Amino acid sequence: MFTIITGSQFGDEGKGKVVDLLADEYDMIVRFQGGDNAGHTIIHEGEKFKLHIIPSGILSRPRLLIGPGVVMNPEILIQEIEMLSEKNIIIKPEKLGIDAKTSIIMPYHIRLDELGEAVRSEKIGTTRRGIAYAYMDKVARDEVQLSDIVDEKRFKKRINEVLPQKRRLIKSFGEDLDEYLETEEEGWVDRYVEIGKKLKSYLTDVSREVNDALSSGKKVLAEGAQGTHLDLIHGTQKYVTSSSTIAGSACTNLGVGPTRVTGVIGIVKAYITRVGEGPLPTELHDETGDRLRERGGEYGTTTGRPRRCGWLDLPLLRKSVNLNGYTEIVLTKLDVLTGLNPIKVCHAYKHKNKKFEYPPHETHILSECTPEYTEFEGWNEKISDIRNYNDLPENAKTYIEQIEEIVSIPVTYISVGPDRREMIKKPDL
Repeated sequence: MFTIITGSQFGDEGKGKVVDLLADEYDMIVRFQGGDNAGHTIIHEGEKFKLHIIPSGILSRPRLLIGPGVVMNPEILIQEIEMLSEKNIIIKPEKLGIDAKTSIIMPYHIRLDELGEAVRSEKIGTTRRGIAYAYMDKVARDEVQLSDIVDEKRFKKRINEVLPQKRRLIKSFGEDLDEYLETEEEGWVDRYVEIGKKLKSYLTDVSREVNDALSSGKKVLAEGAQGTHLDLIHGTQKYVTSSSTIAGSACTNLGVGPTRVTGVIGIVKAYITRVGEGPLPTELHDETGDRLRERGGEYGTTTGRPRRCGWLDLPLLRKSVNLNGYTEIVLTKLDVLTGLNPIKVCHAYKHKNKKFEYPPHETHILSECTPEYTEFEGWNEKISDIRNYNDLPENAKTYIEQIEEIVSIPVTYISVGPDRREMIKKPDL
């Protein structure tokens, strides 16, 4: 069984919690794209775990893998391993495998990201973690891979090959690379060499591991980062991430044939949020938006930036269903809507007297669209302690079932609080 899980919106839908919830049903959890610009938060028995590279599922039995479609800052990975060790969660090579072809984020990638964003007249809202420039090097065949940094001689040879072009590129921004690197903690090359020694035993061939697991009847869950509408190709260009976030990229990035996919789970937040720039048609610039942000804890796991908040956007969800081929939906943060009345859902947009029930493909038109809303009656009952679907307030069930009907995809789980236990399984009807 090969299941793919992706966010249906702009990220921050609660994928980490859902993967953590489902982890015990799987033998293997694999991260297939993105870098430490993504953040997954897991809350277990009141303790919060913030992850950026290591796949969710650390509290469960599955083997965890980082695929070659990921770009990895090795210093962040080591920090996460050490942080978990302090909490008595030991991440040994038997637990975690990293593909030898995983691209490594270098200090010059991070500086180029900072410089590139600074000179833009129209900001993207990058996290400035070097993600885009690491992916650029992958496409240009100038990347440094994990297999390079575990071999000191090869790593230093590779650095000597790529540094001249990085010097020229940074000089085009009016800076000197060597001066920047000297301001880094002393001996960054030696730091990477030492990290390489620590990570050598984690090396694996992810494609082979996943395919062998599937062939032997094991269950594999592929975990995406960010959200559908941040996809490099199909998202709200140019306000997107630097990798493909949709379900099909799991096959490409992990080296698994598409015929092996058995299910695709879409994570849908009961409202919508976005970090950084770009269109968000239902964004609320009022007390309701502030309330969603505060009650939902809508601050970036990676950056701490406040998230922009708005009502659920069905045109965007319809496109997510098409792009990912969802077979089921998990609805998260339903509890955050408690006490709001009415609750609104965008069913269409208007733009210059034209109506759209599906997002226009041009980002600048989407940014000019005005949402049309359907209103639902809210509820005031506390729902975070509910574990049986039938015990939910009738208005909450109506909200859920209307979403199911509109997108023709069943909702299988509903999250009613941040803890992994605050989840309701919806019965089959």
